[in-house]
Amino acid sequence: MPEKNQVCTAEITALTSEGSGVCRIDGMAVFVPETAVGDVCEVKIVKVLKSYAYGIVEKIVKPSDDRIENSCPVYKKCGGCLLRHISYDAECRTKNDIVRDAFQRIGGLSPKFDSFIGAEDTEHYRNKAQYPVAEIDGKAVCGFFAPRSHRIVPVDDCALQPKIFSDILGTVMDYINEKKLSAYNEASNTGTIRHIYLRRGAHSGEIMVCIVVRKDMSRQLSALCRILSEKYSDIKSIIMNINSQKTNVILGDKCVTLWGNDTISDVMCGNTVEISPLSFYQVNTVQAERLYAKALEYAAPDGNEVIADLYCGAGTIGLSMAENAKKIVGVEIIPQAVENAKKNAEHNNISNADFYCGDAGKVFRELRKNGCSPNIIVVDPPRKGCSAETIDVIANSAPQKIVMISCNPATAARDAKMLSDNGYSVDKVCGVDLFPRTGHVECVVLMSRKK
Repeated sequence: MPEKNQVCTAEITALTSEGSGVCRIDGMAVFVPETAVGDVCEVKIVKVLKSYAYGIVEKIVKPSDDRIENSCPVYKKCGGCLLRHISYDAECRTKNDIVRDAFQRIGGLSPKFDSFIGAEDTEHYRNKAQYPVAEIDGKAVCGFFAPRSHRIVPVDDCALQPKIFSDILGTVMDYINEKKLSAYNEASNTGTIRHIYLRRGAHSGEIMVCIVVRKDMSRQLSALCRILSEKYSDIKSIIMNINSQKTNVILGDKCVTLWGNDTISDVMCGNTVEISPLSFYQVNTVQAERLYAKALEYAAPDGNEVIADLYCGAGTIGLSMAENAKKIVGVEIIPQAVENAKKNAEHNNISNADFYCGDAGKVFRELRKNGCSPNIIVVDPPRKGCSAETIDVIANSAPQKIVMISCNPATAARDAKMLSDNGYSVDKVCGVDLFPRTGHVECVVLMSRKK
């Protein structure tokens, strides 16, 4: 076994979903951040556990062909972009391998893997940003949390966000410091301004500014609303979200519209959608449309099927399939998202879609009792995957097809394995990159009922 502080020369042979390179030293797997497959490095062992170890690069003896110059000044401090040191082609290969490995190794499955869908734009693609605010050296600053901490790394301009976000952020922070508004202190649960939360319609260009506060600050923020609305014509909504809880959850339950509309609108898969502060909406609109197109290809409805859309958010997936279905039934636990979904259906003259609020498993169990029997189930669960109850409900509903969209290939493989043990074959899997330069990767899975 390697020993702590030992320095060895080794070649990086793989990358993990956390962005660390993997090499083997004395037969043990060693995880080394900021490396690329093919790098030959002098690695210093910094921590040894029972079956693996962690190391850091002392020297790159021979750089990988995949390695490129990092273009972000806070790349090593922020931790948001884990793969900015390798080419995008190499990133796509790595993410495709992560998806394959999850289903083959974790799930023990052998589906057909469709070609990985990479992104055309790897910069400025996000339509949402949440910046924590803190006080440093007597001044309010905002940025992003350093890896595995709640220490803020000040960031003026993030390469993943639209450029206008940086301008708006600068205006907001100048106002906060000029008016001496207090930044939130998580440790003591004091101060007021917690987060600056921005959303933008990728196609519409409409922008929402949401100030997350510990207590009502309507009076102190009124002048900011005037400044923002006069300076940025794309801002259509300014919201104050009140989160009084001592928690690391960003948003509270109460939203107060300070100026403009309660929501902003955008276009997703040809449908106009309304987006509130609490609505789930994929952060990379263009890639999400390609993701949903693949889901529609897998579902392949012919116009006569009932499609159930579980964890439906603002209804974007189900509504993208509505014209090809007899009926869409969406289920979501967040009330505001359900209201958005209903309004989205109404605004787009979609009359064959119904949306229900509650836990996906529990609500759908009730719907089944009332005769809702879907031919196709589309499920887009959170990172933790489907609940056991949802898996049971899906399996007991016995749809002809299940299409799973997942932001976590490991839990997707686990859930697909459970469904395969309940009468379904896992036919196809396709990796999709919604978050270029980060360690995240999505996948779409097609399952069909065994005859």
